[in-house]
Amino acid sequence: MGIFIGARTKSALKKAIKKGLVRVDGEMATTATFIRGGEEISLSFPEEIKPGKKLVFSLRVLFEDDHLAAIHKPAGILVSGNSFKTITNALPQNLQQSRLPDATRPQPVHRLDYATTGILLVGKTSSSIRALNRMFANKEIEKIYYAVAIGDISEQGEITTAIDGKPSQSIYKRHKSVPSKRFGQLNLLELKPQTGRRHQLRKHLSGIGNPILGDKDYGIEGLILHGKGMYLHAHSVSFIHPFTGKRMVLEDELPARFRKLFF
Repeated sequence: MGIFIGARTKSALKKAIKKGLVRVDGEMATTATFIRGGEEISLSFPEEIKPGKKLVFSLRVLFEDDHLAAIHKPAGILVSGNSFKTITNALPQNLQQSRLPDATRPQPVHRLDYATTGILLVGKTSSSIRALNRMFANKEIEKIYYAVAIGDISEQGEITTAIDGKPSQSIYKRHKSVPSKRFGQLNLLELKPQTGRRHQLRKHLSGIGNPILGDKDYGIEGLILHGKGMYLHAHSVSFIHPFTGKRMVLEDELPARFRKLFF
């Protein structure tokens, strides 16, 4: 049975999607997102900031032009949501105002988990936010992560275990391994998610018996590292700039705690 959506509701929904407030399975929705059934759909409204209330939170900017930006997301802060302390609320003070006619409040166009560090793409104009959302939906933006995984693992592999009943695919490559008294072996993995399911990399590695170091949700009981965060880092994004046509490869170097383990 179909669901009737009135004209006003449809208009409001389109506006919410363009503002990046609607997510499907954790990924930012676009007007082209197709709903098959069983998806987790969420709508978030940023906390209204009262006049004079300003979040003071410095962010490291990795790239910026009038269309888009890339920033380093530290661990321990939400990208967006109903909290005051979010990356979204910190962006205006860290980025330059776009000079283009459709300049808008900068918005992240994808999400990283609370404990994950790394590169985060941001749209600075309405047209850029729409274009980047469309590119993510069409898998035109490649993301590479690095993680520290526990236990013996093959040099490379592909994980295709379904997540929440949906097809999922992650490719990994082991770069280094070191022995560990507590964990047996620690591995520096390069990860390429081919689909965008919620917690995909964490669930996939946990599912093959190699959870990410510090992952409190999907770790092995007795082998969960406390107090040092989760060792998952969004290392790079690559794509064709939707407005300049240039090939973009943006990187965020490995955190010092990763390098300390392996280098």
